[in-house]
Amino acid sequence: MAVNVSREFVDKLFCIKDKVAIVTGATGALGGAIAVAYAMSGAKVVLTGRNEKKLGEVADQIKGEGGTCAICVADPSNEESVQNLIKFTVDTYGELNILAIAHGYNKAQGILEQSVADWQLVMDADCKSVYIVCKYVAEQMVKQGKGGKMIVVSSQRSRAGMKGYTAYCTSKGGADLMVQSMACDLSAEHKINVNTINPSLFRSELSEWMFDPTSEVNKNMLKRMPIGRLGEPYDFVGLAIMLAAPASDFFTAGNYDATGGYWGC
Repeated sequence: MAVNVSREFVDKLFCIKDKVAIVTGATGALGGAIAVAYAMSGAKVVLTGRNEKKLGEVADQIKGEGGTCAICVADPSNEESVQNLIKFTVDTYGELNILAIAHGYNKAQGILEQSVADWQLVMDADCKSVYIVCKYVAEQMVKQGKGGKMIVVSSQRSRAGMKGYTAYCTSKGGADLMVQSMACDLSAEHKINVNTINPSLFRSELSEWMFDPTSEVNKNMLKRMPIGRLGEPYDFVGLAIMLAAPASDFFTAGNYDATGGYWGC
């Protein structure tokens, strides 16, 4: 009996060439890495965030590598702004096939210090805005009738509480469950796969100090990371490409471990 795996199938497993992608939070370390990797893989990428100057810097890098991209300043928590982003994408590139959500916010405080307003701010940034973007992107993908891929950057903190993270852990846990529920709504009927990537601590401008090997944060993290180091943005792009490509056609409602083994220890 012949094995039902063709060369053509394998050759296209990780191909996203000519697909159209929106990447939110494209000015951040992980969003920027996703945007650059998608463009280097041949996708047409719309970079979005609130800082036009930083978006332009990422766009210049992509274009310098021969990639195709456009920028659109947008607020993911504002419905009209998100609708305008999607219209811009379709007007510019003709359709929308991939969504990668990489924006987010945290204000680390315990319940005794954090106001209800600040708690709500984190929830709105990490949960409500994800719903808004996914909702309107899903409507566009359903209208096109070609299916699509949605990838939401969540966190390793979605599965366990942490001191001072009463808002963040809640928001990321909610995002994980929301993605699973959206997959139930969208995957079988509309061929739209919806998954999260759940990263550990990755290097960024804000986290750079934690990479100091003498830092107590660094030491404590590595006690539970079998990989033996903290994450670099390039460590993230393999999952981001796989979940956007045909390789993930059977994968949906998943929360994918990008923790360096943290969840396993």
